[in-house]
Amino acid sequence: MNKVVAFICLATVLAACSNDQDKSYVKFTSDPLLFSKTVKNLNDIVLENNFPPMVAARNYAYANIAAYECISAGDPSYKTLSGQIKHMPVMPKPENGDIDFSMAALLAFVKVGNAVTFPEGSMMNYYDQLNHMADSAGMPAKVLKSTKDFSDTIAAAILAWSKGDNYSATRGASRYSVSDSPGRWIPTPPMYATALEPHWMEIRPMVMDSASQFKPVRPPAYNMKDKNSVFYKALMEVKNIGDSLSDEQKHIADFWDDNPFKMNVTGHVMFATKKFSPAGHWMNITGIGAKKANADFNTTVAAYAKTAIALFDAFISCWDEKYRSNYIRPETVINTMIDQEWRPYIQSPPFPSYTSGHSTISSAAAEVMTEYFGDKVSFTDTSLLEFGIANRELKSFRDAALEASISRLYGGIHYRFDLDAGNQSGKKLGEHIVGRLRMKK
Repeated sequence: MNKVVAFICLATVLAACSNDQDKSYVKFTSDPLLFSKTVKNLNDIVLENNFPPMVAARNYAYANIAAYECISAGDPSYKTLSGQIKHMPVMPKPENGDIDFSMAALLAFVKVGNAVTFPEGSMMNYYDQLNHMADSAGMPAKVLKSTKDFSDTIAAAILAWSKGDNYSATRGASRYSVSDSPGRWIPTPPMYATALEPHWMEIRPMVMDSASQFKPVRPPAYNMKDKNSVFYKALMEVKNIGDSLSDEQKHIADFWDDNPFKMNVTGHVMFATKKFSPAGHWMNITGIGAKKANADFNTTVAAYAKTAIALFDAFISCWDEKYRSNYIRPETVINTMIDQEWRPYIQSPPFPSYTSGHSTISSAAAEVMTEYFGDKVSFTDTSLLEFGIANRELKSFRDAALEASISRLYGGIHYRFDLDAGNQSGKKLGEHIVGRLRMKK
């Protein structure tokens, strides 16, 4: 009898060891740092191929939602976004149980990221690397196949849904008409580029009811005649700060510049330099926050997805106001009315001033990240090291958003009222998204 009992115990132990060995690949596929690395891979492609900030936000949103729908299919504690995003269709269900849902999330993210970017096939080498690494980690061929099949159904459904957001229609929309009316935006040096994405407010929002749901207060009237006017005082603040920047203010302006395509002019030579767009910067911060919080794979994916949705809607909201008010940039007024040679510390982007895009999207993203990782989470933002810009030590995500906002005043490209209005509307939008999207059951 004792021998029989011993044999049964040994068999149980061996079976448990075998199961552990069979599932050893899960350590690879469920690593949250791998998901952050995957998002960074898309971020790099967006950077290299000069996607404008709002288009970049669209790329991140659909790819992250695809990943999220995979984990929600495999984890009953998470809710699908179908129905919560009112126009999002029901997602495909897994057909069998031999699916690694973390791996499916990675693959679906890459497939969608590849489809919404260019050049064609830009992410497929990374897709192949993921499959090879899963195979090397011991994932059975049957599991890998069923995982790929399921991820493909999610990616296809997300891409089909994305085609209804009016993006394609706005590619051929009429361009912005420049006017010399007092106080109206006109192109700025050195590129004098045409207005960027003047129809972005026509893109279908995800959580907002309409592009104007968080419409800010009206900007101050353009008034250069009255030196006591709100506008004149705000303009002179931009100039005076720009004329006496401290090293710390310059660092803040450089760190949050996030110009995806800066045109440098030296004599007759012109060349462009690239950095992450504002949305790409906040995708990096999401990864930093998840790592600081030691978040698991599914929490990390959910945080990325919800932050990306906030960025997506925030750009639509902000662009709705930018092309409603068509507000003139400080640089233009200073050059025409005060000092022809004056230049802002950073480069004015090619679209109207009111409200500040960086203020709006940063405040919205910070509300989502605060929901996931807390209000008093200090962190080191290392996002700009690869561009030779020193780190910033930040006390919280909301503090990071406020620093991103004030950087635009230090940079000389926004009035303070641009920042204040952007912060307010972005925060309200972020709170709305936090309350509307219930991702955990």
